[in-house]
Amino acid sequence: MHIKSLKIFCDVVKHRSFSKAADANGVSQSNASQVVLHLEEHLGVQLLDRSRRPFVLTPEGDRYFEGCLDLLQKYDVLEEDIRSLHEAEEARVNVASIYSVGLAHMSQYLRDFSAQNPNCNIRLEYLHPDRVREVVETEQADFGITSYPQESRLLAAVAWRDEPMVIVAPPTHPLASRGRAPLEAVRGQSFVAFQQGLRIRDEIDQEFDLRGIEVVVEFEFDNIETIKRAVEVGSSVSILPEPTVAREVALGTLVAIPLSGQQLSRPLGFVYRRNRELSGASRRFIEYLQSHADDELVLAKSVSSSTNKKTVLA
Repeated sequence: MHIKSLKIFCDVVKHRSFSKAADANGVSQSNASQVVLHLEEHLGVQLLDRSRRPFVLTPEGDRYFEGCLDLLQKYDVLEEDIRSLHEAEEARVNVASIYSVGLAHMSQYLRDFSAQNPNCNIRLEYLHPDRVREVVETEQADFGITSYPQESRLLAAVAWRDEPMVIVAPPTHPLASRGRAPLEAVRGQSFVAFQQGLRIRDEIDQEFDLRGIEVVVEFEFDNIETIKRAVEVGSSVSILPEPTVAREVALGTLVAIPLSGQQLSRPLGFVYRRNRELSGASRRFIEYLQSHADDELVLAKSVSSSTNKKTVLA
């Protein structure tokens, strides 16, 4: 069977649409349909159950889909390796990332990595955590950067760094003068929380429950940027990863109070498809990011420390 036929079949399954698969491969919808029919005739099995809307994969179709993805990935790697022998084409890497990995640092990482690897073209897209996993699972991205990375049947996970969590407050808040405070310091406080259903919200709530801490949840948001803005303009506090508030702490619009005693942290890591071997360019970029895992942590602690000293002296 031709590689293009296998790709059309995989795109039909990924998009759950013959028309979208046809558009992605520059063929007509009827041609895409015929490709799948010919594959079924060749194999002597039904790959798609068309009696349901939208169609679903049969057990044979599911196995064939996974195998085809593996073949196509290996073929892509082979082509990239051959092309790279003569540097005939740039190595392209599509990365999906959650918003809060540190936009300023990530931009610098991209510039530095590109300078060291001029034949690598990194395309970075910022998405909601659930979407990061989705686009990696459907192979719209080579790998993803996410918090609380978890392995699954489809995805493998690699650790990157752990970000310490801190209490975040506006400079006028009574807690702002504390150089360090236990988690219990937020008990009874007006609180800006993560939206329910997010893993980070579950982790914080679990820690609150273990310690018998109750807060007054004033607002719930699904992203760190909005939480920071809500804390800045109000009288509430929140708990956020320390590197994500380094800029606001430096500007003096927020104060980060490190936790004493039991520490909380947010793990970050990389996820990629198990059946898809990472390209050389993807591996190099991951290794580069891992080698700079402590950059933002060191900067955040330095900023928080110097700002807290000023607050105490004031």
